Amino acid sequence: MAVREAAASRWLRRFLWLLLLLWGCVSPADFLIVEMEGKNQTVLLNDNVTISCKVPGSTPLDTNIMGIIWYLKHQANETEHEVFVMYADIQKAFRPGASVSPAGLEKGDVSLHLPGVQLRDAGEYRCNVVVTPEEAQETVFLKVLASPECTLFPEQAMVKDDGDKYILCKAYLFYPEDITITWHTWTQKNPQGQEISAVITTGPAIKNEDGTFNITSRVRLEHNVTTYQCVISHISLPTPYRLNFTQFRRGSEMGNAWWTINILNIAGYIAIPVAAAAIIGLIYCYKKRKPPFGRHDPVPQEETKELELGALTAVRS
Repeated sequence: MAVREAAASRWLRRFLWLLLLLWGCVSPADFLIVEMEGKNQTVLLNDNVTISCKVPGSTPLDTNIMGIIWYLKHQANETEHEVFVMYADIQKAFRPGASVSPAGLEKGDVSLHLPGVQLRDAGEYRCNVVVTPEEAQETVFLKVLASPECTLFPEQAMVKDDGDKYILCKAYLFYPEDITITWHTWTQKNPQGQEISAVITTGPAIKNEDGTFNITSRVRLEHNVTTYQCVISHISLPTPYRLNFTQFRRGSEMGNAWWTINILNIAGYIAIPVAAAAIIGLIYCYKKRKPPFGRHDPVPQEETKELELGALTAVRS
C-alpha cells in the first residue's frame, strides 16, 4: 500500500513539472487578448469616432498571419453584420468610410474609425482579432446622440379667440426622444424667479424622417410677468439650454405716456428747424423789399437787430 502511494506521489510530481515546463514554453501570442476602453462609448450625430480595440504587449504582431473582423449588432432587431474585415493585406469596408489604421497594426492597435456617424451606426460593436492560431474578441456599445436646436418665438406670440397671448419654445432635431422643457418667470415682486406649470402646454415629440425628434412648448403670457425663460434639458447637453423673453407692456398707462412724450419730442425737433427756416426766409424777403425811406436808403441797423431778436425769441419760446 505504501509502495503504491509513493509511486502515485512521484507520478503527480512529474506531471506538475511537465505542466510548469509547458507553461514556460508558451509565447505571449498563445494567450491572445484584446482590450477596449470601457463597455460604452458616446458620439454626437455627424461627428467622427474611433472605437478603441488593442492587443496589449510589447511584441510586434505579424500582420501576415493576422485577421481583424469588426461586427455591429443593432439594438432594434438584434441582427449582426460585418462592418470591416482585414486578412493580411486584404481589407474590405462594408460601412462607407470604415477603416483600421495600417500604421497601428504591428503595435496591436486595431481600433475602428467611423467618419460622419449617423443614428443607424448605434449598437454593439464586436472586435474580433485572429493571430494564428489564437483568437480573441471584446464588445462595446456605441451610443449616438443629437443635440437639440432651440428657438424662442416672441414675434409669433399667438392671439387666441379669448384674447390670450402665447410664446412658443421649440426644440428641433434631437435624439433620443426623452427631453424635458420647463418654464421659469421673473416678476417685480419675485426677482429671484420661480418655475411655473399652470399656463404651459407641451406637445408630444414628433419623429422626423432621419430618426430625430421635434417638440414645441408654449406658455400663456401674464400681465404681471416681466421675463419668461424656457429651459431645455437633454442627455446630449452638458448643461440645460436657456432662452429668455422679456415682456414690454406697451398697452399700460406708462407705455402710453412713453409714446406720447416721445411723439411730442419728435414733433418739437421737427418744428423748431422748420419754423426757424420760415422766419429766416421772411427776414430775407423783408430786406429785399422796397424800403419806405427811398430807393437807395438802407434800413436802419438798430431796427434790423430788433426784428431778428424778436423772431428768434418767439421760436425759442
